[in-house]
Amino acid sequence: MKRTIYQAMPSLWIQNARVIDPAAKRDALGDLFVTDGKLVPSLSAAAKKRAKKIDATGLVACPGLVDIHVHFREPGQTHKETIGTGSRAAAAGGFTTVVCMPNTAPVADNAGTIQFIKDAVRRDAVIKVLPTGCITVGMKGQTLAPIGSLQRMGVVAITDDGECVQSNVLMRRACEYAKMFDLPIMDHCQDASLTQGAVMNEGKMSTRLGLRGWPHTAEDIIVARNVILSEYTGAHIHLQHISSRYSVGIIRRAKERGVKVSAEATPHHIALTDESLATYDTNFKMNPPLRTEEDRRELIAGLRDGTLDCISTDHAPHTDYEKDKEFDYAPNGILGMETSLPVTLEILVRQNKFKLPFVLDLMTRRPANLMRLPAGTLAEGAAADLCLFSEHEQWLYDAKTGFSKSSNSPWSGQTLTGRVKTTIVDGRIVYDGRKIL
Repeated sequence: MKRTIYQAMPSLWIQNARVIDPAAKRDALGDLFVTDGKLVPSLSAAAKKRAKKIDATGLVACPGLVDIHVHFREPGQTHKETIGTGSRAAAAGGFTTVVCMPNTAPVADNAGTIQFIKDAVRRDAVIKVLPTGCITVGMKGQTLAPIGSLQRMGVVAITDDGECVQSNVLMRRACEYAKMFDLPIMDHCQDASLTQGAVMNEGKMSTRLGLRGWPHTAEDIIVARNVILSEYTGAHIHLQHISSRYSVGIIRRAKERGVKVSAEATPHHIALTDESLATYDTNFKMNPPLRTEEDRRELIAGLRDGTLDCISTDHAPHTDYEKDKEFDYAPNGILGMETSLPVTLEILVRQNKFKLPFVLDLMTRRPANLMRLPAGTLAEGAAADLCLFSEHEQWLYDAKTGFSKSSNSPWSGQTLTGRVKTTIVDGRIVYDGRKIL
């Protein structure tokens, strides 16, 4: 009988890197060592001779990036993205762990669909992809999904992202069940009664362009609702893709009272404003919409003082033919995986003088801790999930030649600064700066 011989995973020796580990407050030149997919303090002399060596001179080595808000579209919308292509785009962007939203087709509101997603991850993903389950059946906001069954299937949170639960009593019950099953709720904050037919931020620019405006109050009202429900029930509610300066103020005051809410900002909301829509380019159309310069600056202030807890991409692929429509009819959403790091470095580090370790904390340890994921650290014995990047290398981003199945990015054709050179998952190199391995 033929025997299968499995080759042992080689040890890694990453040399001469600027090692940044926000969890350990480490920022120093040094080496990293990996054996059997885990980080170790050193290698024996014999193991060093056999180890695969990576010269990281001039590079930053940090925990693999963590994104708790992505759309990989599988099942049902694989013309836009698959778990395989989405995970490859993530690896090229330095991400080693991502959390997928459940607004697939069918939506992930039952154990069978969660199992389908987990099987696809096991088969096709090159990084760690974790599922969420729906809050309500069919994401229709009428009946609670079987939250206990979803929790037993291993979802890391529940959310109706893409929709918002409009019923306050149903959201209260969801909070009570989520607390019972020890799951965070992630909420897309949008009062639908205020956004019927809206396609961009309500303000001077929407008036000038003749497009129906989307008031910031639609977000602010639900943020306030969720703060009240979190305080009342004790559930952890995570507020997704915050865009309004008024929402930042509501969250800041809630946190001062110790309310169990957290919140995220996206690279596009801290980098762009509604002025970007002057040419009706649908690659700038998203939900929530790009808002004003005052909103953008307050989001940055919220990240600086801890009101906003992390950066998430809200990676939302759409095909060219879906986006190539009149502005009113094009879908919301943009790509985010391959551009998140350079865009965030540009806005927070270079323009607003954030310290690099602080920014990496927003993209590694903090999101991992919010969803209680075993990620975002370079501690001894932790999984060797690593990102090596050049902070200052410039490169031309072309979304059509990227790793995503779609190309709907407002940064396509632009020169970006900051480039991922190597992504490592469980001690295996999955991206080498050019291709997926």
